[in-house]
This record gives sequence, C-alpha cells and structure tokens, in this order.
Amino acid sequence: MTALRPPLSTTGGGVGRVRVLDRTDLPEVLRLLALRPIENVFVGSRIRAAGVEASSLGCPVWGYERDGELRALCHAGANLVPVNADTEAVAAWAEFAGPERTCFSIIGPSGVALDLWRRLAERWGTPWSKVRDVRPSQPVMSISGAPQIDPDPGVRRMSLEHWDSYYEAAVKMYTEEVGVSPVQGNPAGYRFYVRQLITTGRAFGLIQDGRVVFKADVGSVAGAVCQVQGVWLDPALRGRGLAAPAMAAVVRLAQSIAPTVSLYVNDFNRPARATYLRVGFAEVGEFATIHY
Repeated sequence: MTALRPPLSTTGGGVGRVRVLDRTDLPEVLRLLALRPIENVFVGSRIRAAGVEASSLGCPVWGYERDGELRALCHAGANLVPVNADTEAVAAWAEFAGPERTCFSIIGPSGVALDLWRRLAERWGTPWSKVRDVRPSQPVMSISGAPQIDPDPGVRRMSLEHWDSYYEAAVKMYTEEVGVSPVQGNPAGYRFYVRQLITTGRAFGLIQDGRVVFKADVGSVAGAVCQVQGVWLDPALRGRGLAAPAMAAVVRLAQSIAPTVSLYVNDFNRPARATYLRVGFAEVGEFATIHY
C-alpha cells in the first residue's frame, strides 16, 4: 500500500505532497533519473536492479509530487540521496522524515544535500544535527573517451585467487577514506559485498609480489554510466607516478561495462584530483556528503 502523509503546502503556486513510491511509479522515476544520468547513477543503478518497492529495494523511495506530477525523489536507505530536488522538495522531505534517523549519510548535489541536512537538523534536532563529518565540496568527474595517458598493463580484473589481499586493501581504503572500519558491526556483510564485486567483474587491481597494491571498483551502473569508487594505492607507493596509469587502465576496463565512467572526489584531495585530470576526467558537478 502506498504510504501517504497530509499534503504539504509549498512556497509556489501549487500544493506538494510526499509519498512512498511503488511499482506503478517506475516509469516516472526512470524519467527523472535520466535527466542527470551521471549525477543519479547510484540511485539509478539500485532502482534498475531492484525496482522501486521497498520490499525488493531494501528501503523506501520518497516521492515529491506537485500539481499531480512527480517532480523529485529521495532514496531513503543507509544513504539518503535526493534526485532532481528543488527547495520545496527538500523542505517537504525534511518534514516527512521525522525525528528518527535511520541513514548513515546524506549524499547528493552539494547545495541540495547541505540544505536537506540543515532543514532536518533545524526541524528534528540532535538525531540529524550531530554528525561525524561533513564534506561540502566533492567534485563529480567523468570521462567518455579514451584515457589521455597509456594505461598500466598490470591492472586487471580481480579473481577470487586474490580475494584475501583484495579484501585487505578494500578495508584499508574504506577506513582511510571514511574514518571508520567497514567491518565494524557487520564484518560478514562487507566481506560479501567485496566478494560480489570480484565475482561480477567489477573489481580491478594491480598485484606486486602476490599482494594487491592498487585497487578500484565499479560500484554502480545505470545505462551508459558507471561510477568508480574505492580507489586506493598503497601509501608506500604514492608519489611515484603510479596512480595515473593505473587509473587509465581502470577507465578502459570500466568502459567495457559502460562507456561513461564517473566518480567523485574530496576537494581537499589534490593529488587524486590531479591524477584524474591527467587521465582525462573533467569536472561535471559537485556533491556533498554528510556522515553520521
């Protein structure tokens, strides 16, 4: 059954409301996701694979309707991710969310994600206002053509033969990037996730002396766009010019999955940004992430 709450007045001429979407909304959801395919690749990947129903997706999707038309949506799972949102949609979702926070992060276009966090914090207080980390500027980058530098021929798809070393590298990457261990609380879940990346051909690495020293994954795929995540190079090897050729190889491998390769990076990570630009990525947007 579709969940409804009382209509919410907007600041515009129409009346907006929030409701939990169901399978009948799928065509309109796909239309909205297609408006900004690079920006929406994470949500698009999940919905293309599992649909809109919470029972199959694992979380609800909040829709924002105005004048009888679906204008925006918000993936409301472990990551709260707005899609095609304006200030009216953000205000409506902040009211709809309630005081109980179940997500671990808010991720999306910078202005929208930060506005959603601010409104949630102002409306509901500590459960939403108290955060572990805020990253307000994360350039979104993409590449559709060939890399501008020669790829490292040693970078290849990983197999379960190198499972242990790849898993160890993945844990190090996540802990370094996010600030907490991914195995904290649910080690089996993260092991399954990394194993799935390998078995589906979306995990890439460079091996030296039997050990994974560089890694990257394709975490999301939606139509012609895929998103690279989990990029990591052994700290002992940084500053030697290895990262750019390795990333060029990742681009070529990822383009066998989808022709446009995207990622987002922290603005303060200047070496990574320089590496991506050297490979041929261009900045196409900006995200923000709020970690709880």
